[in-house]
Amino acid sequence: MQGLIKELDAKFGRGAAALEPRWREIVGDRLARVTRPQKLTKGRGGAGGTLELRVAGPAALLVQHQSEDILARVNLFLGAGSVDRLRIAQGPVRPPSDIAAPPKRRPALQPLSAHDEADLKAAVDQAPEALKGPLERLGRAVLGDPEKGRDRSGR
Repeated sequence: MQGLIKELDAKFGRGAAALEPRWREIVGDRLARVTRPQKLTKGRGGAGGTLELRVAGPAALLVQHQSEDILARVNLFLGAGSVDRLRIAQGPVRPPSDIAAPPKRRPALQPLSAHDEADLKAAVDQAPEALKGPLERLGRAVLGDPEKGRDRSGR
């Protein structure tokens, strides 16, 4: 049986199923979130094969630009010359469960009280005109940040 398996492996290769469990290691977290190996077709006469990737629609351009790097990484895993072409098939891709979700957005800023708003306006009143807007936004972000847990007295 071992001899038959080795012969079949030499003839047909390991396929995309061999890539799936290690895909994150091969291409990295960023690409693993938006791609999945679909099919690996072996080339005729010992020529390199074609790897078909399922790619989330907006990421197809990114994958196309990084195709040479992806091919190099896949060939490092499967063996030199195993794959020489990449085919992109757009479609929904579910990210692997072992990859952490992208960081969540920060909660919305709390509105400032009328007293704090007046204090902020007074604090930036002497600033040059070009800096007043950015300084007010910064002040609102600092004073209205709910994660800081500060009270309005500055403590």
